[in-house]
Amino acid sequence: MTKTKRKILMITPYIPRLSQSGGQNSSFYSIKYLSPDNDITLICLSPDEEGLDDVKQYCSKVIVVKRGKTWNLRNIILTAISPYPFLVAKHINKNFRKAIKKELDDNSFDLIHCDCFYPMPNIPKTKTPIVLVDLTVEYAVYQHYVETVQGWKKLISPFLWLDVFKLKYWETYYWKKTRTVVAFAQEDQELISKITKRKDIELFQNGVDNKFFESKPKTSKSKFPSILFGVSNMKWMQNRESVEMIIKDSWPEIKKAIPNCKLYIIGRHAPDYYQHYQSKDVIVEEADFDGQPHDPMYYYQHSWVLLAPMGSGGGTRNKFLEAMACRLPIVTTPEGMGGIKIDNFKHSIVCDYNQVATNTIKLLKDDKVRNKMGDEANLLIRQKYSYQNSVNGLSQIYQKITN
Repeated sequence: MTKTKRKILMITPYIPRLSQSGGQNSSFYSIKYLSPDNDITLICLSPDEEGLDDVKQYCSKVIVVKRGKTWNLRNIILTAISPYPFLVAKHINKNFRKAIKKELDDNSFDLIHCDCFYPMPNIPKTKTPIVLVDLTVEYAVYQHYVETVQGWKKLISPFLWLDVFKLKYWETYYWKKTRTVVAFAQEDQELISKITKRKDIELFQNGVDNKFFESKPKTSKSKFPSILFGVSNMKWMQNRESVEMIIKDSWPEIKKAIPNCKLYIIGRHAPDYYQHYQSKDVIVEEADFDGQPHDPMYYYQHSWVLLAPMGSGGGTRNKFLEAMACRLPIVTTPEGMGGIKIDNFKHSIVCDYNQVATNTIKLLKDDKVRNKMGDEANLLIRQKYSYQNSVNGLSQIYQKITN
């Protein structure tokens, strides 16, 4: 007897794709590993169709609604005159809403899965249970950004604070209005529970695809001490802040202690932001999975240490999971290791910001400790952080709701 699949309407503010890090990558693998037991209709908002063929193979139907440029007069005016923050305003789209409404009118779904809260205003009133999968607490990220702005941006900080307040209001509003919220880190789960007074906030343990820890290394380690920041989407403000922290504080100290060390600043749009740092010792390159010179795994396997001090927390860093799976030791701050349970100084190093450079230097100078930490990190990911296991947990959440 053939098992009946759950029917899921999945809504995303992007095309889930392999060529991006972070949320888009997580969404792709969620769809991939949910697809055997779930019939997925995907509706996504995107300026292009990059990565569409990859995700189509796992969905019964995919609808892409085109959106315009992020920074346009319509979005700016809507942010100014409406109660919505900019992040929400740029995702409000009448064609997006029409597509969602038509699918709900024409079909019977067991549940709606929405990645990120900001597409939520496009979902019409419905009796179909909605699961909000919140990859990070957005308002906290933007709040940290506004708290740390410098220079001319301080002049517009009152407007930025207004946007943060609106962002927090709507994010909190949708946390309360959905059937349940799925957080990507225990810290986020606890924060959402505290704010909403809900005890049913679920936790999704993010993961990594098997190819990262099952395939044999194709790239040898560099012959010189090497540090990687990445592989990241540099449009995300947390990543840009981390790069500036490294360049300003950690890198000069490391370079003084280890003169032949090299720093790799790698990620999507990296040259757009950091080409001015390019030198014989600082390598800035684009890298992703869609035809660039090297994919992320090349840099994970080539580098000695991944250095990523973070100024704010939220969600789980995909690059950390991938790097650990590739036996690359990580040095980060407490804000960086959210959603990943490690034994400190065994699987990775989490330390105060003023100790980041010191611990990185120690790792670079001690082959034995560095290699053992890489092996322990790989074992941890194999045992607890595969995407198959992670998505099984998400599927169990769906099972509770549909029953």
